Amino acid sequence: MNFTEREWWTLVHGMILGAAFLLAFAGGLAELYSLKPALMTRVGVVQRMRRVRIGVTAMAVAAWATVITGTWVVYPWYREKTPDSPRSQLLADPDTADWHEFGMEWKEHIAWLSPILATTVVFIVWYYGPGLIRHNRVRRTTITLFVLAFAFAAVAGAFGAFITKVEPVR
Repeated sequence: MNFTEREWWTLVHGMILGAAFLLAFAGGLAELYSLKPALMTRVGVVQRMRRVRIGVTAMAVAAWATVITGTWVVYPWYREKTPDSPRSQLLADPDTADWHEFGMEWKEHIAWLSPILATTVVFIVWYYGPGLIRHNRVRRTTITLFVLAFAFAAVAGAFGAFITKVEPVR
């Protein structure tokens, strides 16, 4: 099996960074959810906060890396001004034009919300630290922002996967 340079970058962008993002989200969400006074001991707070900080920071880093590689590495190939670029191919066929007109145009904007929200969560977790255990409303807001960061990334990722299936970057 041989990959072109573009296929390698697409693989890194979608599969490797996407997988890291998913793993960090799962771990971060579980740890944020478990920050409840009834589940905490003094020793457990230190260990749990370390895991929360690592999880949410890893998700934010993966989100930024995914969006940056998508925007400045993979996306220019998609949008090349040639008749055989994926964008040109999608727009040339009325049956697939909506994949670009709606899917790609929406994807390229919503994807940026994910790292912004993930970074907000990182700030809240590092700022409040163990105080998240006492401040239930702040913890719930943090979880909501974390889930929204994941949801926006999931929408962008789904559009990216569908568009790549219809017209891959070659």
